[in-house]
Amino acid sequence: MNYFRTMLLLAAMTALFMGVGYLIGGTGGMLIALVFAIGTNAFAYWNSDKMVLRMHNAEPVTQASAPDLYQMVGELARNADLPMPRVYIIHDQQPNAFATGRNPDNAAVAVTAGIMRLLNREELAGVVAHELAHIKNRDTLTMTIAATVAGAVSMLAQFGLFFGGSRDERSPFGFVGVILAALLAPLAATMIQMMISRTREYSADRLGAEICGQPMALASALKKISGYAGRIEMESAERNPASAHMFIINPLSGARMDNLFSTHPNVENRIRALSEMSGTMQPRSQATVRKSTIPRVSRRSGPWG
Repeated sequence: MNYFRTMLLLAAMTALFMGVGYLIGGTGGMLIALVFAIGTNAFAYWNSDKMVLRMHNAEPVTQASAPDLYQMVGELARNADLPMPRVYIIHDQQPNAFATGRNPDNAAVAVTAGIMRLLNREELAGVVAHELAHIKNRDTLTMTIAATVAGAVSMLAQFGLFFGGSRDERSPFGFVGVILAALLAPLAATMIQMMISRTREYSADRLGAEICGQPMALASALKKISGYAGRIEMESAERNPASAHMFIINPLSGARMDNLFSTHPNVENRIRALSEMSGTMQPRSQATVRKSTIPRVSRRSGPWG
Protein backbone atom coordinates (compact mmCIF):
# COMPACT_ATOMS: atom_id res chain seq x y z
CA MET A 1 0.00 0.00 0.00
CA ASN A 2 2.83 2.42 0.81
CA TYR A 3 4.48 1.69 -2.53
CA PHE A 4 1.17 2.45 -4.24
CA ARG A 5 0.93 5.75 -2.40
CA THR A 6 4.51 6.58 -3.38
CA MET A 7 3.75 5.89 -7.03
CA LEU A 8 0.59 7.99 -6.73
CA LEU A 9 2.64 10.83 -5.28
CA LEU A 10 5.19 10.61 -8.08
CA ALA A 11 2.41 10.61 -10.66
CA ALA A 12 0.73 13.63 -9.07
CA MET A 13 3.98 15.56 -8.87
CA THR A 14 4.83 14.66 -12.48
CA ALA A 15 1.40 15.85 -13.61
CA LEU A 16 1.94 19.07 -11.68
CA PHE A 17 5.31 19.55 -13.38
CA MET A 18 3.70 19.08 -16.78
CA GLY A 19 0.87 21.46 -15.93
CA VAL A 20 3.31 24.17 -14.86
CA GLY A 21 5.34 23.57 -18.01
CA TYR A 22 2.23 23.90 -20.19
CA LEU A 23 1.19 27.16 -18.52
CA ILE A 24 4.68 28.57 -19.01
CA GLY A 25 5.60 27.29 -22.47
CA GLY A 26 2.70 25.44 -24.06
CA THR A 27 3.25 21.94 -25.48
CA GLY A 28 7.00 22.43 -25.74
CA GLY A 29 7.19 23.58 -22.15
CA MET A 30 5.13 20.59 -21.05
CA LEU A 31 7.52 18.16 -22.74
CA ILE A 32 10.53 19.88 -21.21
CA ALA A 33 8.83 19.75 -17.81
CA LEU A 34 8.12 16.03 -18.28
CA VAL A 35 11.81 15.32 -18.87
CA PHE A 36 12.66 17.49 -15.88
CA ALA A 37 10.08 15.68 -13.74
CA ILE A 38 11.42 12.23 -14.65
CA GLY A 39 14.93 13.33 -13.76
CA THR A 40 13.78 14.95 -10.52
CA ASN A 41 11.80 11.89 -9.46
CA ALA A 42 14.76 9.59 -10.11
CA PHE A 43 17.13 11.92 -8.26
CA ALA A 44 14.68 12.28 -5.37
CA TYR A 45 14.36 8.50 -4.95
CA TRP A 46 18.09 8.05 -4.45
CA ASN A 47 19.14 11.35 -2.90
CA SER A 48 16.17 13.05 -1.25
CA ASP A 49 17.23 11.91 2.24
CA LYS A 50 20.69 13.43 1.83
CA MET A 51 19.19 16.65 0.50
CA VAL A 52 16.77 17.01 3.42
CA LEU A 53 19.51 16.35 5.98
CA ARG A 54 21.70 18.91 4.22
CA MET A 55 18.85 21.45 4.18
CA HIS A 56 18.82 21.41 7.97
CA ASN A 57 22.60 21.18 8.49
CA ALA A 58 22.21 17.83 10.23
CA GLU A 59 25.42 16.48 11.73
CA PRO A 60 25.97 12.70 11.82
CA VAL A 61 26.84 11.18 15.17
CA THR A 62 28.21 7.80 16.19
CA GLN A 63 28.30 5.68 19.30
CA ALA A 64 31.63 7.30 20.13
CA SER A 65 30.54 10.92 19.62
CA ALA A 66 27.03 10.68 21.15
CA PRO A 67 26.81 7.42 23.13
CA ASP A 68 23.60 8.26 25.03
CA LEU A 69 21.55 9.20 22.00
CA TYR A 70 23.01 6.40 19.90
CA GLN A 71 22.22 3.81 22.59
CA MET A 72 18.64 5.04 22.86
CA VAL A 73 18.03 4.85 19.11
CA GLY A 74 19.58 1.39 18.98
CA GLU A 75 17.42 0.06 21.81
CA LEU A 76 14.23 1.39 20.25
CA ALA A 77 15.21 0.14 16.80
CA ARG A 78 15.59 -3.36 18.24
CA ASN A 79 12.15 -3.04 19.85
CA ALA A 80 10.74 -2.08 16.45
CA ASP A 81 12.62 -4.93 14.71
CA LEU A 82 14.44 -2.42 12.49
CA PRO A 83 18.06 -2.09 11.39
CA MET A 84 20.02 0.58 13.21
CA PRO A 85 19.36 3.87 11.38
CA ARG A 86 21.91 6.61 10.96
CA VAL A 87 21.62 9.20 13.72
CA TYR A 88 21.89 12.98 13.23
CA ILE A 89 21.73 16.06 15.40
CA ILE A 90 20.53 19.44 14.15
CA HIS A 91 22.11 22.24 16.14
CA ASP A 92 18.95 24.31 16.41
CA GLN A 93 17.18 25.46 19.56
CA GLN A 94 13.65 24.60 18.35
CA PRO A 95 12.59 21.22 19.79
CA ASN A 96 11.79 18.93 16.85
CA ALA A 97 12.74 15.73 15.04
CA PHE A 98 12.22 13.87 11.77
CA ALA A 99 13.11 10.63 10.00
CA THR A 100 14.15 10.15 6.38
CA GLY A 101 15.37 7.46 3.98
CA ARG A 102 14.01 5.41 1.08
CA ASN A 103 13.71 2.19 3.14
CA PRO A 104 14.56 0.82 6.61
CA ASP A 105 18.03 -0.23 5.44
CA ASN A 106 18.83 3.34 4.36
CA ALA A 107 17.09 5.35 7.06
CA ALA A 108 18.13 8.18 9.34
CA VAL A 109 16.71 9.83 12.46
CA ALA A 110 17.49 13.48 13.16
CA VAL A 111 16.76 15.34 16.39
CA THR A 112 17.44 18.95 17.29
CA ALA A 113 19.62 20.18 20.13
CA GLY A 114 16.52 21.91 21.50
CA ILE A 115 14.53 18.71 21.87
CA MET A 116 17.42 17.01 23.64
CA ARG A 117 17.44 19.74 26.27
CA LEU A 118 13.66 20.07 26.67
CA LEU A 119 12.49 16.47 27.09
CA ASN A 120 13.17 13.92 29.78
CA ARG A 121 14.40 10.49 28.78
CA GLU A 122 11.00 8.80 28.50
CA GLU A 123 9.59 11.65 26.39
CA LEU A 124 12.62 11.65 24.10
CA ALA A 125 12.26 7.89 23.68
CA GLY A 126 8.64 8.46 22.65
CA VAL A 127 9.70 10.95 19.98
CA VAL A 128 12.42 8.68 18.61
CA ALA A 129 9.95 5.77 18.59
CA HIS A 130 7.50 7.92 16.59
CA GLU A 131 10.20 8.56 13.99
CA LEU A 132 11.11 4.88 13.87
CA ALA A 133 7.41 4.16 13.28
CA HIS A 134 7.59 6.31 10.14
CA ILE A 135 10.54 4.21 9.02
CA LYS A 136 8.78 0.93 9.79
CA ASN A 137 5.65 2.11 7.95
CA ARG A 138 7.88 3.17 5.04
CA ASP A 139 6.48 6.68 5.21
CA THR A 140 9.93 8.22 4.94
CA LEU A 141 10.35 7.56 1.22
CA THR A 142 7.09 9.27 0.32
CA MET A 143 7.66 12.15 2.75
CA THR A 144 11.21 12.90 1.63
CA ILE A 145 10.32 12.66 -2.06
CA ALA A 146 7.41 15.01 -1.43
CA ALA A 147 9.75 17.52 0.22
CA THR A 148 12.27 17.37 -2.64
CA VAL A 149 9.81 17.42 -5.52
CA ALA A 150 7.59 20.11 -3.99
CA GLY A 151 10.65 22.32 -3.73
CA ALA A 152 11.49 21.60 -7.38
CA VAL A 153 7.93 22.45 -8.47
CA SER A 154 8.15 25.80 -6.73
CA MET A 155 11.54 26.45 -8.29
CA LEU A 156 10.20 25.66 -11.77
CA ALA A 157 7.26 28.01 -11.25
CA GLN A 158 9.53 30.81 -10.09
CA PHE A 159 11.84 30.18 -13.04
CA GLY A 160 8.87 30.62 -15.37
CA LEU A 161 7.89 33.85 -13.64
CA PHE A 162 11.31 35.43 -14.02
CA PHE A 163 12.33 34.06 -17.42
CA GLY A 164 9.09 33.13 -19.14
CA GLY A 165 7.27 36.43 -19.06
CA SER A 166 9.01 37.86 -22.10
CA ARG A 167 8.09 34.80 -24.18
CA ASP A 168 4.42 34.60 -23.40
CA GLU A 169 3.59 33.71 -27.01
CA ARG A 170 4.83 30.19 -26.27
CA SER A 171 2.05 29.67 -23.75
CA PRO A 172 -1.60 29.50 -24.82
CA PHE A 173 -2.40 31.51 -21.70
CA GLY A 174 0.30 34.14 -22.22
CA PHE A 175 1.75 35.99 -19.30
CA VAL A 176 -1.36 35.18 -17.25
CA GLY A 177 -0.37 31.50 -17.46
CA VAL A 178 3.07 32.29 -16.11
CA ILE A 179 1.55 34.19 -13.18
CA LEU A 180 -0.89 31.36 -12.47
CA ALA A 181 1.94 28.82 -12.51
CA ALA A 182 4.04 30.89 -10.11
CA LEU A 183 1.15 31.39 -7.69
CA LEU A 184 -0.72 28.09 -7.86
CA ALA A 185 2.05 25.50 -8.35
CA PRO A 186 3.54 25.87 -4.83
CA LEU A 187 0.01 25.72 -3.36
CA ALA A 188 -0.79 22.58 -5.35
CA ALA A 189 2.46 20.96 -4.23
CA THR A 190 1.62 21.79 -0.61
CA MET A 191 -1.86 20.31 -0.98
CA ILE A 192 -0.36 17.04 -2.26
CA GLN A 193 1.99 16.96 0.73
CA MET A 194 -0.89 17.48 3.13
CA MET A 195 -2.86 14.65 1.54
CA ILE A 196 -0.10 12.18 2.38
CA SER A 197 1.08 13.59 5.71
CA ARG A 198 -1.70 14.21 8.18
CA THR A 199 -3.13 10.71 8.58
CA ARG A 200 0.37 9.26 8.79
CA GLU A 201 1.08 11.19 11.98
CA TYR A 202 -1.73 9.42 13.84
CA SER A 203 -0.46 6.05 12.62
CA ALA A 204 3.11 6.87 13.63
CA ASP A 205 1.94 8.07 17.06
CA ARG A 206 0.19 4.78 17.67
CA LEU A 207 3.01 2.55 16.49
CA GLY A 208 5.59 4.74 18.22
CA ALA A 209 3.71 4.35 21.50
CA GLU A 210 3.80 0.58 21.03
CA ILE A 211 7.54 0.64 20.28
CA CYS A 212 8.43 2.62 23.42
CA GLY A 213 5.62 1.13 25.50
CA GLN A 214 4.59 4.49 26.98
CA PRO A 215 1.83 6.34 25.08
CA MET A 216 1.63 9.10 27.68
CA ALA A 217 5.35 9.81 27.43
CA LEU A 218 4.87 10.56 23.73
CA ALA A 219 1.75 12.60 24.54
CA SER A 220 3.72 14.64 27.08
CA ALA A 221 6.50 15.17 24.54
CA LEU A 222 4.04 16.42 21.92
CA LYS A 223 2.56 18.89 24.40
CA LYS A 224 5.98 20.25 25.37
CA ILE A 225 7.27 20.46 21.78
CA SER A 226 4.17 22.23 20.48
CA GLY A 227 4.40 24.75 23.31
CA TYR A 228 7.97 25.72 22.46
CA ALA A 229 8.18 25.18 18.69
CA GLY A 230 5.80 28.04 17.93
CA ARG A 231 7.97 30.47 19.92
CA ILE A 232 11.39 29.45 18.58
CA GLU A 233 12.00 30.00 14.88
CA MET A 234 13.85 27.28 12.98
CA GLU A 235 15.73 29.12 10.26
CA SER A 236 16.45 26.06 8.12
CA ALA A 237 12.76 25.12 8.08
CA GLU A 238 11.70 28.66 7.19
CA ARG A 239 14.15 28.57 4.28
CA ASN A 240 12.88 25.13 3.19
CA PRO A 241 9.14 25.03 3.98
CA ALA A 242 8.63 22.06 1.62
CA SER A 243 10.21 19.84 4.29
CA ALA A 244 7.91 20.99 7.13
CA HIS A 245 5.60 17.96 6.88
CA MET A 246 8.47 15.63 7.81
CA PHE A 247 8.84 16.91 11.37
CA ILE A 248 6.97 15.50 14.35
CA ILE A 249 5.54 19.02 14.96
CA ASN A 250 5.17 21.68 12.27
CA PRO A 251 8.41 23.70 12.51
CA LEU A 252 7.05 26.75 10.68
CA SER A 253 5.95 29.75 12.71
CA GLY A 254 2.22 30.33 13.09
CA ALA A 255 0.90 27.04 11.62
CA ARG A 256 -0.84 25.22 14.44
CA MET A 257 -4.47 24.81 13.29
CA ASP A 258 -5.97 21.51 12.26
CA ASN A 259 -7.44 22.81 9.00
CA LEU A 260 -7.04 22.45 5.25
CA PHE A 261 -3.76 24.34 5.22
CA SER A 262 -2.01 22.46 8.01
CA THR A 263 0.49 19.70 7.26
CA HIS A 264 0.03 18.23 10.75
CA PRO A 265 -2.99 17.14 12.77
CA ASN A 266 -3.97 19.24 15.74
CA VAL A 267 -1.72 18.39 18.70
CA GLU A 268 -4.65 18.15 21.12
CA ASN A 269 -6.29 15.55 18.88
CA ARG A 270 -3.07 13.52 18.80
CA ILE A 271 -2.71 13.70 22.59
CA ARG A 272 -6.34 12.64 23.02
CA ALA A 273 -5.79 9.62 20.76
CA LEU A 274 -2.70 8.62 22.74
CA SER A 275 -4.58 9.00 26.03
CA GLU A 276 -7.30 6.69 24.78
CA MET A 277 -4.66 4.24 23.63
CA SER A 278 -2.97 4.33 27.04
CA GLY A 279 -6.18 3.19 28.69
CA THR A 280 -6.61 0.18 26.43
CA MET A 281 -3.08 -0.88 25.43
CA GLN A 282 -1.83 -4.16 26.81
CA PRO A 283 1.86 -3.75 27.70
CA ARG A 284 4.18 -5.94 25.67
CA SER A 285 7.51 -6.80 27.25
CA GLN A 286 9.32 -6.84 23.94
CA ALA A 287 7.97 -3.38 23.07
CA THR A 288 8.66 -1.69 26.37
CA VAL A 289 11.83 0.32 26.81
CA ARG A 290 12.89 -0.14 30.41
CA LYS A 291 13.91 3.01 32.21
CA SER A 292 17.24 1.47 33.04
CA THR A 293 18.03 1.06 29.33
CA ILE A 294 17.21 4.65 28.35
CA PRO A 295 20.17 6.94 29.02
CA ARG A 296 19.51 10.17 30.85
CA VAL A 297 19.90 13.22 28.61
CA SER A 298 21.84 16.15 29.94
CA ARG A 299 19.68 19.28 29.77
CA ARG A 300 22.72 21.50 29.93
CA SER A 301 24.90 20.31 27.07
CA GLY A 302 22.98 17.53 25.37
CA PRO A 303 24.14 13.95 24.94
CA TRP A 304 26.94 14.82 22.49
CA GLY A 305 29.07 16.87 24.75
